[in-house]
Amino acid sequence: MIETANWKDRLSPGVNAIKPSGIRKFFDIAASMEDVISLGVGEPDFVTPWSIRESCVYGLEKGYTSYTANRGMMELREEIAKHYERKFNITYDAKTDILITVGVSEALDIALRAVVKPGDEVLIPEPCYVSYAACATLAGGVAVPVAAKIENEFRITPAELEPYVTEKTKVLLIGYPNNPTGAIMTREDLLKLADFAEKHDLIVISDEIYGDLSYGDHTHVAFASLPKMQERTILLNGFSKAYAMTGWRIGYSLANPTITAAMTKIHQYTMLCAPITAQVAAIEALRRGEKYMKKMVAEYDRRRHLIYDGFTKMGLEVFEPKGAFYIFPSITSTGMTSDEFAEKLLQKEHVALVPGSAFGECGEGHVRCSYATAIDKISEALARIENFIKNNKK
Repeated sequence: MIETANWKDRLSPGVNAIKPSGIRKFFDIAASMEDVISLGVGEPDFVTPWSIRESCVYGLEKGYTSYTANRGMMELREEIAKHYERKFNITYDAKTDILITVGVSEALDIALRAVVKPGDEVLIPEPCYVSYAACATLAGGVAVPVAAKIENEFRITPAELEPYVTEKTKVLLIGYPNNPTGAIMTREDLLKLADFAEKHDLIVISDEIYGDLSYGDHTHVAFASLPKMQERTILLNGFSKAYAMTGWRIGYSLANPTITAAMTKIHQYTMLCAPITAQVAAIEALRRGEKYMKKMVAEYDRRRHLIYDGFTKMGLEVFEPKGAFYIFPSITSTGMTSDEFAEKLLQKEHVALVPGSAFGECGEGHVRCSYATAIDKISEALARIENFIKNNKK
């Protein structure tokens, strides 16, 4: 079709202001190539556990094909409330504090739209998931990136955030365990952020989708479980990563009744409700899915050691990830930019990964590799990357 008008000028300024996802570019190219090993997309290579799939099939056979309440099935909300009371000693009211969403992506979008007024500033530690700044912009807010440093294992501190606080600062948006770095925050780290949030009267949006994917001696701490933080925290989580349920698109938010009601207004007019089949499967995941989840986490841990050792032996500066299923090595020693490294690696060695610049300016000089893929593929990818570095240093 030939366009006869400048249609871009007629689009929303917010949409024009954001860039397309830096993740998709390389996978569109990779899809047209053969023999590509992908260390890129953050998706488990496991199939959703059998009992979870079976619960969905049984639900369909029973005729569960209708809408649910806007906030989601009460049965699922009650299971989520029990889960947080049992695991984190936090009490949420299933009737007023919990909203079931179409993935954590929807929860993030409507959380920001519910609390951000035009011009409000959102502090976003980077590197971070590609949607954070874009969703803040689409909500009418101003995304304020704050660089976390590899020297501190990509953990953000109040001292790093403080210079960016203004009278317009409204929200602190964090995501730990972190995508793309694999960084975690200890309880001590989070307590300092809690004091910072209280000092500046900030709403904290805490994306904890990778909370169950924590390794070694680290135990995930829900931000809302910290003293005085439950009321000011919007906690986001879901089933995609820990239970290998990415395609089911099922997430949720936990927040105080006023914020949850505001988010529900947006949700009911734009999404209505999450699919009932996914909600039925999520109930099964919470009731009987932990044993499957633990097996998957153990396998990710094995892959984590393999890929960390591989990059270390190549001589790259790399932080050992403590959570999620990503590693974020520095490639500055090659003399290439992140984009250049990713493009040439894909062309010459058929390995797809994501340039660090996709996750914020401070990600430049790094690349993100997902180890949510089979051991043999990771080993082969590491061999190809090592060969590429040997032959392409500037």
